Amino acid sequence: MFRLTNISVYQFKNYLHSSFSFNERIIGVCGNNGVGKTNLLDAIYYLCFTKSYFTKSDAQNVRYGAQGFRIEGEFEVNDECEKAVCILRETGKKEFFWHEALYEKFSAHIGKLPCVIIAPDDVQIITAGSEERRRFIDALLCQLDAKYLQSLMDYNRTLQQRNSLLKALAERKQHDHHLLDVYDEQLVKTGTYVFEERKRFSENLLPLVKKFYVEIAGADEPVDIKYESQALSSSFENLLKQFREKDLMLQRSSIGVHKDDIDISMNGQSFKSFASQGQRKSLLFALKLAEFEILKNEKGFAPLLLLDDVFEKLDESRMQNLLRRACIENSGQVFITDTHGERIKSHFERLSIKYQLIDLYASGSLTL
Repeated sequence: MFRLTNISVYQFKNYLHSSFSFNERIIGVCGNNGVGKTNLLDAIYYLCFTKSYFTKSDAQNVRYGAQGFRIEGEFEVNDECEKAVCILRETGKKEFFWHEALYEKFSAHIGKLPCVIIAPDDVQIITAGSEERRRFIDALLCQLDAKYLQSLMDYNRTLQQRNSLLKALAERKQHDHHLLDVYDEQLVKTGTYVFEERKRFSENLLPLVKKFYVEIAGADEPVDIKYESQALSSSFENLLKQFREKDLMLQRSSIGVHKDDIDISMNGQSFKSFASQGQRKSLLFALKLAEFEILKNEKGFAPLLLLDDVFEKLDESRMQNLLRRACIENSGQVFITDTHGERIKSHFERLSIKYQLIDLYASGSLTL
């Protein structure tokens, strides 16, 4: 079993100092826009991933006029009480504690508290460029495999160094490629591992996505999903050699796992171009539920599921299918935000499940 029992936030986003205790498996969080519903979910996400889901800069999450923030949470993990604390100091230094012990590397925490979040802007996974789909795959694999996380970080660091070198070689009109050979060797080592894990993982993920899509959409629509990588056609080492002259001309790396993608089509046409809004949301939920299912199977317990504002722009049938899967067929803890308290209560009561409802007011106070 894996549950978040309580959380406290200090000077985090719109919160001055608030604490929340969670006594049910299903948690509804309601209130008007701007009172902190999404911020509460982001605080939970911080404790799982050591960073925000919505902003890249930690400083952007400090309450206006304040300096630094603190988030503290207590969890039950397989009958053990665990505590995580994230602190952004006034100096801008971030610290993360697990059982009062300070992490030397934040990456050591990833995977300890598995979590899946679904937010409105996540539809970009489907509609935006390949970077969003790679980020989705990487976020999941990093929770499962510490070696993958390290390989990905090493690959991205080497890629930046290689791109800087390609620019320098062009500017100085140099022809000594010894350092380029070194970077290519490092890219092959880390990139091959990333590719092989993505390929293996996709073989498990993509059939699950199609299964969940049919469940949520309520129809067996012909959606086809496949993993795309340049490394499927040739070894990474051969590709780097083949495209070196092009890379020198472009002054950037045109080959590698940083170009991987997930191709999504329906009836042989691009899904993002022809799918309806409901179909896009159904596929988004299917991707996230597949992520959830794989994490549950690998960890041995269900991860936290954070659903932010999922009621908007989704028809009743798809919503009930999603909630049935998330709240009834899943034994893990679920947090759901909505602007309408009565609507969320109605959905929960229709499912005949026990729940806790947190009503947030502009002051950030808590009522049950």
